[in-house]
Amino acid sequence: MYAGCVRWMLSHTVKAVCGGSLGYRIPASRFLICTERSNTIPATWRWSSFSTAVDDTEPTPEPKKKKQDPRAQNTITSVGRKIPHRHIQVISETGENMGTMHRADVLKLMAENGLKLVVLNEHQDPPVYRLMTGKQIHEEQLKLREKQKAKAAPVQIKELTFTSGIGTHDLTTKLKQVESWLEKKHHIRITMRLGRGRPADNLDTNLEQMVQQMEVPVAFVSKTKIIRDGRAAMCIVRPPSAKELSEKKKNKTSPPQPDSSSSQDAQPKTSPVSSTDTTEGATQQ
Repeated sequence: MYAGCVRWMLSHTVKAVCGGSLGYRIPASRFLICTERSNTIPATWRWSSFSTAVDDTEPTPEPKKKKQDPRAQNTITSVGRKIPHRHIQVISETGENMGTMHRADVLKLMAENGLKLVVLNEHQDPPVYRLMTGKQIHEEQLKLREKQKAKAAPVQIKELTFTSGIGTHDLTTKLKQVESWLEKKHHIRITMRLGRGRPADNLDTNLEQMVQQMEVPVAFVSKTKIIRDGRAAMCIVRPPSAKELSEKKKNKTSPPQPDSSSSQDAQPKTSPVSSTDTTEGATQQ
């Protein structure tokens, strides 16, 4: 059968090639059928292992994700009823350690008391969760936002300038402006210039005394110093930290210790007894 097919193909090929020169008329339909058969290539041949066609499109690499610290907690949210761990360590809403519990018991406790579950440390073994009320979660979220704002907000330096001959009313207005800036956690650079006809002595001490007149507690970033060749004095003040405030309160509450010299002076002095007096007393006896 194979030899017969080969013979048939050879005869048709000879007729197709030599038919035009010998005067045979070959129908056009045969050429159409032959071209269609030659163009139809099985799909398995196209994508076989022997195919040399290469796909020009390369896979685009995925963007690298930034590694985040697993201990970093940006928000405080409830995990709901989907607890991914079977056994967890639970802390009550009052801060008491309730030990390791099964998640089914935790869900039952949440339903009975109307509490929510918040992740504290998911990477510990077992992971630590805390039961909290909705009000507690809201308060913790507000505290976290305030901390983030305090870290992100840059320190602003305000400037205030006046002359040494400033009036009392104007000085009070300036100091109130400084107090308002201190309440907003700003730093203030205060400069006192030498007025006309004013002596250039003690500019730094006068400026420090003016700063101490403020009703708001003040701390110094830069102490008062003379600048501009003695024609001005400058200092930078800031709001005091909590540690500085506590130290000031301790100093105010602690009673002053008496000096040793004053205590010695307060003791009554005994008059010295002469030798003649002692002898007279002895003779009288």
